Amino acid sequence: MSRIGKKPVQVPAGVTATVNGQTVTAKGPKGELIFVANDEVLVKLEDNAVSVTPVDQSKDARSKWGMSRTMIENIFKGVKDGFERKLEINGVGYRASLQGKNLQLALGFSHDVVYQTPEGISIAVPKPTEIVVTGINKQQVGQVAAEIREYRGPEPYKGKGVKYAGERIVRKEGKKK
Repeated sequence: MSRIGKKPVQVPAGVTATVNGQTVTAKGPKGELIFVANDEVLVKLEDNAVSVTPVDQSKDARSKWGMSRTMIENIFKGVKDGFERKLEINGVGYRASLQGKNLQLALGFSHDVVYQTPEGISIAVPKPTEIVVTGINKQQVGQVAAEIREYRGPEPYKGKGVKYAGERIVRKEGKKK
């Protein structure tokens, strides 16, 4: 029994939600997002709240119940407030800058890495060692942040590389004499 799936998702103020069959559409001040629920769950809009229930008590239907409710909650939060992911760069000579819409990273390679910003995502560089990825789609924001981090992930000996803000790097001890 899903504990999170039982609770209906309240539609926030300033967001209009429509349910048409399995499709949930949310429009808000930041934009519009659509989520198509699996056929294993039923989606209903009643009393300014969206409720999700499984079609039957099969393991497949129950496993998609809580996920569908969370996805609907994420599209409501995305069109109202948006999502943000911060990255930090550590290392001598490691820095980031914006060139138009593209992100240019100096990460100790013989060349600069240029990351093309996808549609629907905005990247800001408040400091040369800080990157802020924002957007309305939570999955897309996390994917872009992961792709940027993948260029030079934090290494365990000195902690150099690109890491998420607040991420704790488990450090290793170096060689001993």
